[in-house]
Amino acid sequence: MNENPQVSLLRKWIIAIRPFALPASTMPVIFGTVLAVVIGEVPLNFTRFVIGLLAMVILHSGANMLNDVIDFKMKIDTFPSPVSGAIVRGLLSARSVLIAAVTFLVIGTLLGLYLAWFIGPILLIVGMIGVVIGVFYTVGPIALKYHALGDLAVFLNFGILGSLGAWLVQTKEFSWLPIIWAIPIGLLVSGILHANNWRDTPTDTSTGIQTMASIMGDKKSLIYFGMLIFGPFILLLGFMFIPRIWVTKLPAMPFTFFITIFALPLALKLWQRAIMRTNPRHPLDFLALDGATAQMNLLFGLLCTGALLLHHFAERLL
Repeated sequence: MNENPQVSLLRKWIIAIRPFALPASTMPVIFGTVLAVVIGEVPLNFTRFVIGLLAMVILHSGANMLNDVIDFKMKIDTFPSPVSGAIVRGLLSARSVLIAAVTFLVIGTLLGLYLAWFIGPILLIVGMIGVVIGVFYTVGPIALKYHALGDLAVFLNFGILGSLGAWLVQTKEFSWLPIIWAIPIGLLVSGILHANNWRDTPTDTSTGIQTMASIMGDKKSLIYFGMLIFGPFILLLGFMFIPRIWVTKLPAMPFTFFITIFALPLALKLWQRAIMRTNPRHPLDFLALDGATAQMNLLFGLLCTGALLLHHFAERLL
């Protein structure tokens, strides 16, 4: 394949890496870190935080590129989406992207091993589960993405494991708290993938690929998407009120999490775009729904992190 010389090399690799999707992996790490400092009451180890965040970004980028290579070789990707498709566009060869993907995965794994050396075997286990899920997302006979397990895979990797790993990096101790409280963020990450798969249902169906979207069909996919973008708000209310009504082992979520309501208008806009998918106001409204959902995931994650910081400062003032 001839690599398009009219596009700068940097731009080619930006398209291949898909940085618009990186908030899916970075927000759980940031949230889990702040959670450890504010609720776990441990001092911030900034160096370990930066290494952990960098490892997650590199691993996510490597998984994105590996996914593109496999999709291209299996003739699943035959035309570019609005925000990705470096190989299909002829910007980069499949071989060069594969080499970069493997390099990124190796570097990210080495950074994770470096952290596990200091933290202990629990972080090693969490990290290796994440790497295995990332690699086998599109590789091998069990290829999670092609067997309707992609939503679960990204929920675990970029929601639960990202938050838990960040907590472990700071506290060195296991807790259910970063797992439970990261569920709302994880649902939105699944929402990003579902929006992508929903758009690609005709292609996936014709190539024999099963996703949650292709199994459920169009109408049920709409309902499922609604659960993924509105469910996080309902869960946060539960985390705030249920432990205050019934005694639980987990602490009640601070009321400062009410600030996540500022993400609700964006969720409503996503819902409107999903409803009008067959007759969109703008051509890219449904085609780029995954990118728009990623923006909501970023805003929601920032608001959740901000809620923790507000709680921290309020506690110090009172």
